[in-house]
Amino acid sequence: MLPSIALWLQGLSPELGFLRVFQYLTFRAVMAAMTALVVGLVAGPWFIRRLAALKIGQPIREYAMQTHLSKGGTPTMGGVLILFAIAASTLLWFNWSNRFVWIVLIVTLGFGAIGWADDWRKVVHKNPEGMRSREKYFWQSLIGLVAAFYLVFAVSETSNARVLELFIDWVGSGFTLDLPPQSGFIVPFFKEVSYPLGVAGFVILTYLVIVGASNAVNLTDGLDGLAIMPVVMVGSALGIFAYVTGNAVFARYLLLPHIPGSGELLIFCAAMAGAGLAFLWFNTHPAQVFMGDVGALALGGALGTIAVIVRQEILLAIMGGIFVVEALSVMLQVSYFKYTKKRYGEGRRLFQMAPLHHHFEKKGWKETQVVVRFWIITMLLCLIGLSTLKLR
Repeated sequence: MLPSIALWLQGLSPELGFLRVFQYLTFRAVMAAMTALVVGLVAGPWFIRRLAALKIGQPIREYAMQTHLSKGGTPTMGGVLILFAIAASTLLWFNWSNRFVWIVLIVTLGFGAIGWADDWRKVVHKNPEGMRSREKYFWQSLIGLVAAFYLVFAVSETSNARVLELFIDWVGSGFTLDLPPQSGFIVPFFKEVSYPLGVAGFVILTYLVIVGASNAVNLTDGLDGLAIMPVVMVGSALGIFAYVTGNAVFARYLLLPHIPGSGELLIFCAAMAGAGLAFLWFNTHPAQVFMGDVGALALGGALGTIAVIVRQEILLAIMGGIFVVEALSVMLQVSYFKYTKKRYGEGRRLFQMAPLHHHFEKKGWKETQVVVRFWIITMLLCLIGLSTLKLR
């Protein structure tokens, strides 16, 4: 919004030429991060007091870690604060004509709504399990598939009009039209290694990435500050890739696909980083507020959508390795338990407790040790991901 206002003011008076700074993407990204940070820090105390007054406290499952029982009643649904700061900052600083930022905002707020309904059932209906898994996955799948069907044609075109033309051409070809190279599956660390996916392949991959990332971040959000800092780091790294792929010169030089308009996603990534750091101020151990599903599902969906747009699905898995391992630990634990129960009559466990962060707590690590060590691992993985800008 502010870039458009600044451009309008410049047209009224040549003396306002200094407002050209509002057209610079890097300047707006810095301001978006600062705006979200300030909004989160200023609104945080009032928001936490309101949650406490409404008795929106975190219910603790009966089988949870004994050391976590004292956290019962801590205000939850703090993800609403994160989403408000992200949305407010992004709307202020991004170019409203950019279609990619809008789709990321829609996915983020859509997954946030699912998480809000889940948290509300936990708090109001006193059901620690919240929304049933089948219902949650249905709504996640609906949003993920809608986003996938739009992005399959959007990543290689310059406007919504061109997206519609490509869709019509695809239908007219009997659903056999080959997509442009920008839609291919990119393998990092190699020069120009890209595999054509086709419409079906792209949609399936996008669905898995968006829904998978959303649930992976949600599973990771089990300790004070554990999920939010990796989200900030991975989101910031994806913002750099968005900036590069949105710039024709940089993309050509670094052998990355040029995705017109993707650079504006740097504004969203910066806002997410600022809002995340503001939330961490209150979420650091001992946490004054928890993110809840409303934040975790939304932030994971945002990361997945951005990764698809900048064509870096593999790098998302690398840089977000903590999220991947946490999700895998749950799937392996459940699968192994069911298998051994069927075969031996009693269920056995691979880990002392899943997700993985609880396993390390059971092994004797303090909560802060688990959190900070997972942060360090994420920082290393993000550096590996960023190295692919040159190591190709």
